[in-house]
Formats: sequence, C-alpha cells, structure tokens
Amino acid sequence: MRIAVIDGQGGGIGKHIVEQLRKGIPELEILALGTNALATGAMLRAGATEGASGESAICYNAGRVDLIAGSVAIIMVYGLLGEITPAMAGAISDSKADKLLIPIQRGNVHFIGVPRTPLPHLIEALVKDVEMRVAESMR
Repeated sequence: MRIAVIDGQGGGIGKHIVEQLRKGIPELEILALGTNALATGAMLRAGATEGASGESAICYNAGRVDLIAGSVAIIMVYGLLGEITPAMAGAISDSKADKLLIPIQRGNVHFIGVPRTPLPHLIEALVKDVEMRVAESMR
C-alpha cells in the first residue's frame, strides 16, 4: 500500500503523520508531497520513503497512491495560507484514493459537530485507520 502525506508551510503536521505511520507500520511506502521544499524535507527527515515538492508533483502523484493523508486544508483552494492552488485542490479531491483528513479548525473554517481535539490524538486516530486498512489489504 502506498500513502501520500501532503503538507505545506513548514511541514509540521505532515512530519508528525509520517513519524507515527513509520512507527506503527514500518514497511509502509510513504510519499511525502510538500507544497514547498521545506515541507517535503521535514517529512523526508521524519521517515518518508520518497518525496517531491510543488504543484506539479502533487497533481501528478495524487492519482497514483492508495491513500492521501493530511489536514482538511489540502482539499481547500488557497488552504494552508494560500499554498494550495486550485489545481492541487482539484487533483487531490478528484483522486480515487481514499482521503484521511485531519479536521484542523483554523481561520474561518469550523466543523460543526466535530469537537476540537488535540493534534496528537487526531494523528493517532489517522494512524490506527491506516493500520486497519493495511491489515485488510493483506487478507
């Protein structure tokens, strides 16, 4: 199974996702896709298998993975303080890959009925979901 972790800015959320996925599922193929080289580098240092940066890399690879993980901002045009372009948001949203999105509630985005949960707990839930999917795919 191949998972793309998508992040921008400094790659902090993506870095934590990659670290926890690597701990929980060492054999998982993790593709770090950053909106910029800084974000990609942070995810690679955290243990991603390979990485690429920028709009073209995200648009090209979004349809070539089994799962996509990141914050909900990766499917919002101009998410991550404007780093998500319309093309990126479209490619990620259009991808047939299942999307595991962390509901980060920042700026003017609020998810009704979704309690504010600390980021480490959200990442833990994401990793458990991926572990379950990997186990199911091996049956």
